[in-house]
Amino acid sequence: MGWPYENIGYIPINTHIMIFGQLRMIITVLLLAGIGGAGIYVMKLRSDNAILKANQLKLEQSVESQKQLIEQQKQDFEDILKANKQLNVLVEGLKKDFNDLDQRFNKGGRDLGKVAIERTGAIERIVNKATEKAARCIELASGAPHTEEELKATKKSEINTECPSIANPNYVPYE
Repeated sequence: MGWPYENIGYIPINTHIMIFGQLRMIITVLLLAGIGGAGIYVMKLRSDNAILKANQLKLEQSVESQKQLIEQQKQDFEDILKANKQLNVLVEGLKKDFNDLDQRFNKGGRDLGKVAIERTGAIERIVNKATEKAARCIELASGAPHTEEELKATKKSEINTECPSIANPNYVPYE
């Protein structure tokens, strides 16, 4: 027999091959799993990238439509301001016409009712003509187009005396 410890550290050759074979198999499985996981991760990244590109296109379209909407709102606001200025000019003209009419009725402290009783025919004719002129003023204030006669009127005898600033835009009063 020999030394008592001579078999320590001796592993048969078949055992070495089996251990290295198992190690190679484990390393191969880990490598294949890593490569498979990396492939799946790359496919997920590509999918996410495609989704992000689609979202970016939608956002760019939304931004463009918002820009167009803002431009339209600016234009609408300008149009409203323009219409408001025109309306203010019209209101000022109506106020002036109302004051002129008020001065005509209250001239010299006369009583229009008393005059109407004394001169019924004349007052009826005057009121009917004034009513026709006032109706034309309402038509013009509502947007009706001017007639040639209204546009050409420059003399006091040619104008609509109920609303000259609206009915006769070329008339310049002389006082």
